[in-house]
Amino acid sequence: MKNLCFEFNHQVNSTEIDELNHVNNINYLNWVQLAANKHWGSLTNSKFDSLYVWVVLRHEIDYVSPAFLNDDVTIKTWIGDSYGVKSDRFVEVSRSGELLTKAKTTWCLLDKKTMKPVRIPKDILVLLKEMKL
Repeated sequence: MKNLCFEFNHQVNSTEIDELNHVNNINYLNWVQLAANKHWGSLTNSKFDSLYVWVVLRHEIDYVSPAFLNDDVTIKTWIGDSYGVKSDRFVEVSRSGELLTKAKTTWCLLDKKTMKPVRIPKDILVLLKEMKL
């Protein structure tokens, strides 16, 4: 059985800390995008990069608990529904099993030449549906 979640670890560094001495919320957004890019890259091995590009339509982020300097966090992502030109992705950031942040992001597939939305092709749709949690 496939592991439908993709995850990686990250140690919080000083550039990610704000004046409140915890991770600035913009860094969680960066981690959400990084998770999506890493996961997509692992699924496709650049197979579709010359034809398509994903862009964000919407981010929904819930901040549950702060992360601090040198915390080791786990960033986990998985694919939700994919339909028409859109695909939903979920990301959770945790520390030692404690949920810190969760996000839902809606992505839109663009034709790389025209930069216009394109219906998700069958081969990509099959890949996304196989990875849906």
